[in-house]
Amino acid sequence: MRAFKSILLVLGLAALIVVPIAAGIYIFTGFGKTTDSSASGVSSTGAAVSEFSSADSSDGSSSAAASKDSEAADSDTEADSVTQLLSEMTLAEKVGQLFLARVPASDQIETLQSYELGGYLLFGRDVEGITAEELTAKIRSYREAAKYPLLIAADEEGGTVSRVSRNSQLVYPPYPSPQTLYETGGWQAVKEDTLTKARQLKAFGIDTGLFPVADVATDPNAFIYDRTIGQDAEGTATYVTTVVQALREVHSGSTMKHFPGYGNNADSHTAIVTDERPLSELQASDFKPFAAGIKAGADSVLVSHNIVNAIDATKPASISAPVHEVLRQDLGFEGVIMTDDMDMAGLADFISQEDAGLAALQAGNDLILSSTYAVQIPRIIAAVESGEYSEAQLDASVRRVLTWKKQLGLLAE
Repeated sequence: MRAFKSILLVLGLAALIVVPIAAGIYIFTGFGKTTDSSASGVSSTGAAVSEFSSADSSDGSSSAAASKDSEAADSDTEADSVTQLLSEMTLAEKVGQLFLARVPASDQIETLQSYELGGYLLFGRDVEGITAEELTAKIRSYREAAKYPLLIAADEEGGTVSRVSRNSQLVYPPYPSPQTLYETGGWQAVKEDTLTKARQLKAFGIDTGLFPVADVATDPNAFIYDRTIGQDAEGTATYVTTVVQALREVHSGSTMKHFPGYGNNADSHTAIVTDERPLSELQASDFKPFAAGIKAGADSVLVSHNIVNAIDATKPASISAPVHEVLRQDLGFEGVIMTDDMDMAGLADFISQEDAGLAALQAGNDLILSSTYAVQIPRIIAAVESGEYSEAQLDASVRRVLTWKKQLGLLAE
């Protein structure tokens, strides 16, 4: 009996020692986990990999998001700088921004400052017989005199319409016509000429050459033919796309003209011209180069003075709201719309110069090419003050003009 009690005592002591030790091993080593628990461990490792991948992916998403945020910030900055500038302008200054005026024969600085003009358009007399240094200095003097950044333009289509290349001291040889370029080197020659021309113009201080001509003209006897690429709608669309893309490459302004398409019509410089073609023809042919240029990123579109019966039989296109609605709504153009020269007979014989500027803005233009701004600007200011022309529409046009100037690098950061 005593021996039995001794055995029980030993077993009890052993239990007191072994059980805690076993419990400790169980807790600290995970001994005794089931195969399900092992599977859980694999899953846990997978979860960790997934979490790393997610974090890595999150970093990538964050980078992409940051990039988009940066682009949005740049866009916001651009919008803010334009908005700030717009908010500082008086009514007269806003109206002046909408005029790309022909440089007057005298008192250029005084005129620029008196009418707060948005830009100067150079003609042959402005570049005749001077050196590159003299032209650059002249343009610089205009910019320095302007309160707000000035847009400097010149017609530089090449061929029959060119300003600076008529002066061999500025450019030699003269800029070839689009047709000559294509005949000698195809689209590559067109692109290279555009790049060369744009760089030369920028070196002089000229922001836009007011090209390409986007008119489809196939009749060699037509007024506009020699200024075009001389091809059908598809060929003209390729020409316009090539030029617009090249101009964008060097940050030089592009201007497609003459919307809604000149066709084989007569010269509106000398008379009122009526285009009697059906809308279906315009849509199938003339609109295509403009649509292609818009897709390529064209900055501006110049509207002709032709009366286009299929769209608006009552007014020249340049002062027709329906024509501008086609450009904005049907073709989706959001950039600057400008008139052709307001002194051309196709418009001047239809409406007084005093009323022409206001009519052009009411129709939907943002920029007026004019020599008679002295009578047009006061008329527009009075129309805004009386409610005949809304300041909201005025502001929208000024914003588009300032945004174009910003894109061309004319507005300070």
